[in-house]
Amino acid sequence: MNFLQQLYGPFFDVHNWQEVFTSQSDWLIILSLVLLECILSVDNAVVLATQTQILKTKKDREKSLFYGLWGAYVFRFLVIGLGTYLIHLWEIKVIGALYLAYLVFRFFDHHKKGRQTHKLVKEQGKISLFWRVVIQIEMMDLIFSVDSVLASLAISSNPVIVLLGGLIGILCMRGIAEVIMGLMHRIPELETMAYVLIGIIALKLFLSIPMIDFEIPSGVFALIVLLAFVITIGIHYLRSREKSK
Repeated sequence: MNFLQQLYGPFFDVHNWQEVFTSQSDWLIILSLVLLECILSVDNAVVLATQTQILKTKKDREKSLFYGLWGAYVFRFLVIGLGTYLIHLWEIKVIGALYLAYLVFRFFDHHKKGRQTHKLVKEQGKISLFWRVVIQIEMMDLIFSVDSVLASLAISSNPVIVLLGGLIGILCMRGIAEVIMGLMHRIPELETMAYVLIGIIALKLFLSIPMIDFEIPSGVFALIVLLAFVITIGIHYLRSREKSK
């Protein structure tokens, strides 16, 4: 009980919240954390947008992101409390990298066999397709919260500041995911591009474990995303021209 109070007690300290809300310097830190969250969550947004494509209706896709949003808030609260211990949990990064690599392999394996994307998750089973997608989204939120929380705690040790920055940043990131979803409907080739990026993200996660300790800078990853997007748009344009002839 004392251990839990030590981890999560600051979240329930009214005086701590009052100091944060009335401090201009704390709000500047929160805004910095929001920006950091958005930058670190570009890969998360790609994964989320890709996973929701297996649902047949726009309503279900938006609903899955809504449930995922609240799940992400709960996970962020729990992970921030354990933030000082996450540096030792390199295993979760390995598991996350392997899981993402499996998603990439499964997509291209099914694509090679001519199956549709929504077949990546079997529709039959004890759990509905919708809730399987929600569970996948929650898993991704948990995996990607590690980097974001560790980076945020390096800026501020106050868990309330980190929590506010993370929650606002997650909300902004969900907006990015919805934009990507819309583009993927207009340009089908973006789905393949997304899985290529997921493969790069898996490598990024694996290389960041302490035994290797190699970080792909966020700026470099952003350039990779931009280059992949430009190439994909070019391929889509060329294919559209060929079909119109």
